[in-house]
Amino acid sequence: MSVLLLPQSLRAQIFAEACAAHPRECCGLLEGSAERITALHPTRNLAGEPDRFEIDPIEQFRLMREGRRIVGCYHSHPGGRAEPSPRDAQCASEVGFLWLVCADTLGAFVWDGAGFWPLVLAETADA
Repeated sequence: MSVLLLPQSLRAQIFAEACAAHPRECCGLLEGSAERITALHPTRNLAGEPDRFEIDPIEQFRLMREGRRIVGCYHSHPGGRAEPSPRDAQCASEVGFLWLVCADTLGAFVWDGAGFWPLVLAETADA
């Protein structure tokens, strides 16, 4: 099983965003590599329903034009589980894209084109 490194401060930031957005889902984009997340980019949740998320594509394109290496996304499941939902699987499309799902814990997954595969999420000290 592959390992994804996540600094403690970014982990704390995701939980803080999830708490602030409750009962709606928070969402954002992950910058870094397939092995290590180096930055989070919170985005507006454009979804109309409180139990869904839709990342603002304008924000994603802006970050990519700035040269940011966007490797995945994160969102929360208020009152749910720290794993992708069937709805998440319907919306996933980019092979190799990382997904962090925040509930009472934080789960890490990668989309392989047919399904999600769990990753070991290792917390690192901040640099």
